[in-house]
Amino acid sequence: MEKIALADGRTLEYLTEGPDDARPLIFHHGTPAGGVVYRPLADAAIRHGLRLVMPNRPGYCGSTSKPGRRVADIAADVAALLDALGADDFVTVGWSGGGPHALACAALLPDRCRAAATIAGVAPFGAPGLDWLAGMGDDNLAEFGAAFRGTAPLDEFLTDAATGLIDVRPHDVITAFGDLLSDVDQSALRSGMADYLAAASRTAVAQGIAGWREDDLAFVSDWGFPLDTLRVPVAIWQGDQDRMVPFGHGRWLSTHVTGATTHLLPGEGHLSLLTKADAIIAPLATA
Repeated sequence: MEKIALADGRTLEYLTEGPDDARPLIFHHGTPAGGVVYRPLADAAIRHGLRLVMPNRPGYCGSTSKPGRRVADIAADVAALLDALGADDFVTVGWSGGGPHALACAALLPDRCRAAATIAGVAPFGAPGLDWLAGMGDDNLAEFGAAFRGTAPLDEFLTDAATGLIDVRPHDVITAFGDLLSDVDQSALRSGMADYLAAASRTAVAQGIAGWREDDLAFVSDWGFPLDTLRVPVAIWQGDQDRMVPFGHGRWLSTHVTGATTHLLPGEGHLSLLTKADAIIAPLATA
């Protein structure tokens, strides 16, 4: 784990995997997550000649909190990180809550971002024609219900939820995530993903809930950039068995992100899509 000092005095923590001279693949982690690399994703990036770079968003792990941040704010942090790495351009992937942040980089850093992909990424709240909550599991309905009511109710909800994650172990993950997991996602966990999800969850809340809270509030607020003027190639990956970020989000993004290439996959869930890392990354490597 490495850190840089940002112009506003905050610290941005990040980790890297792969050759220093390779083009960065900026990976935006899920919500809550951070501090842990999903090994098959890193290996796929390296196989395709890229360097995986994962910044921890503000409030996660060693990255300074930024109350009131918008999704758009990630672009300035990524630009500063690229400057520190000596990288002129990059490609980016965002999974789950990282999806909007990958789109922000594509929209706001078009001269540096060569291509982007979202994996089970969140769509904008209040988007016309999208029932944003439809298809979510009960825990997510309760979480965003608290977010709609404001910071204090959300803090109360997340503080309680974090107690179930701070010590979660691989054998506990299916129970801990409850009805958020479809059958295909439970299968992905039993096939080896449980170690990653447990570690990423523990790390995400080890320093508190600030990052999680700031993410949730940013998702249900104005993101700060348009999706219909993108000049960067974007791929939208979404499964129809996702109970965390339902299929309707990917379907909406596929018709509202300018020029998007869409992969709306029957039988895939929120976690199982990550097992398609090679297919997701390969087109980015040639952008």
